[in-house]
Amino acid sequence: MNVIKLSAIGSTNDYLKALCKETDLQDGTVVLTEEQTQGRGQMGATWFFEPSKSLAFSVFKRFDGIYVDHQFAIMVQVSLTLLNCLEQFGIPDLAIKWPNDIMAGDKKLCGILVENQLKGSQIKGSVIGIGLNVMNGSFKGLPKATSMLLSAGNSFDLEEVFSTIAEEIVFCLNHFYADHYHLFKMYEESLYRKDQVSVFSDQNEQFNGIIRGVQSNGELRVEIEDGTMKSYRLKEIKLLN
Repeated sequence: MNVIKLSAIGSTNDYLKALCKETDLQDGTVVLTEEQTQGRGQMGATWFFEPSKSLAFSVFKRFDGIYVDHQFAIMVQVSLTLLNCLEQFGIPDLAIKWPNDIMAGDKKLCGILVENQLKGSQIKGSVIGIGLNVMNGSFKGLPKATSMLLSAGNSFDLEEVFSTIAEEIVFCLNHFYADHYHLFKMYEESLYRKDQVSVFSDQNEQFNGIIRGVQSNGELRVEIEDGTMKSYRLKEIKLLN
């Protein structure tokens, strides 16, 4: 990998996207920062970062022949890769909270932000941002956050965690193809609170429902109380409990 290390930056995704416009960037380039001041999650949500305890990095990956209709498959591959790496580090009770968070138990451990570069009907490249809590001992004002340290009860070396995850993401995306039925099945099987009665809210009301899976376009399939199945796009539904 071509790793660019920065002492501080607003957002590794923004930095890498700007770099893509300025130069013919090497495939697999990774930007890692010691401090991130404006980390972003999905749809502009903020991401907590604690220097020397959190990881924030972004990976650039070129694609050829991946169509826009299949862009959610990139999120699926990255999510499963992270899940596998964290399992290797001994983190218990892992799950994927749709569409882009990694949970340890009922607390958020890691966030993913995939921003695709489109040309016509195809994806030419992706900037994949990872925010991971590694050695954080507490989260003031964030009761639903956790870290690898808190989840596993062990200390971890940030450089080792970064290298393992970044290398595995690049490797898996080098061998990635979008029409992979097995990938989606593994993603569905790993979904947080799948097949459990949960409380949701949409733009109008709160209701009970059961997560049953995802569509190929990334929409969440939820069985509501009258037994009907509905599909929801990002920000159309929120999992409350």
